[in-house]
Amino acid sequence: MSLLPNRVVCITGSSRGIGRACALECAKHGAAGLILHYLGDEETEAEVNALSQEIVSLYPYTRVHAVPGDIGDHATSQKIVEGGVGAFGRIDVLVSNAGICQFAEFLSMPVHLWERTRNVNLDGSFYVTQAVAKQMQTQTPQGGSIIGISSISALVGGGRQVHYTPTKAGILSLMQSIAVALGKYNIRANAILPGTIATDINKEDLADDVKRENMINRTVLGRLGSPDDIAGPVVFLASDLAKYVTGASLLVDGGLFVNLQ
Repeated sequence: MSLLPNRVVCITGSSRGIGRACALECAKHGAAGLILHYLGDEETEAEVNALSQEIVSLYPYTRVHAVPGDIGDHATSQKIVEGGVGAFGRIDVLVSNAGICQFAEFLSMPVHLWERTRNVNLDGSFYVTQAVAKQMQTQTPQGGSIIGISSISALVGGGRQVHYTPTKAGILSLMQSIAVALGKYNIRANAILPGTIATDINKEDLADDVKRENMINRTVLGRLGSPDDIAGPVVFLASDLAKYVTGASLLVDGGLFVNLQ
């Protein structure tokens, strides 16, 4: 069953991890067009080119348009929308996924690390959400689905994530508020809160074998998450199965949050 037939889906931070998995899952479910944002350095360009080739090979009905740029730069969001609309005529789904997290001690944290983390994670999410929402408001038929990738870190503290957790709480709040602001335009907005997902963003942290094992043991399902564990819920929220779901937050953490043992 194809859940996203003829939909045009925009994904930020698409070259790896959760963003990459979302791109593949959306194509699998019939997306007609994918707008793949990536940072634009040599490494991410190679990654998104490989991803584009994989999608076209596996799902020849899906067209791909890639857009490079720093998501923390307001102009990048304008480029994403202009390029996507130029390629496909509309945008039906936004997955605001781009994010960074460099673990650091709070008392010695340099100001630039706080500013950069906030700029990419929260400012970037605001910029792209606003730009895509303007397009969704004016297109025919009007409307769409906006999905913000927040984190379990929006609900709990992290001693070496003092700069990161507020940005993820901000994304959760952003999705709740824009759900209220945009409902009259038939635009839904929801947040997904991943638990511990094995991606590049926490590769260094999970390299500690003791910490990794403790994290696995705290998870009810007995394993860390993988990017495709998030891609499925993204497709659900993007699809008509969730046509009456807005302002919601979906915790996808394998039971980590509820397990107090």
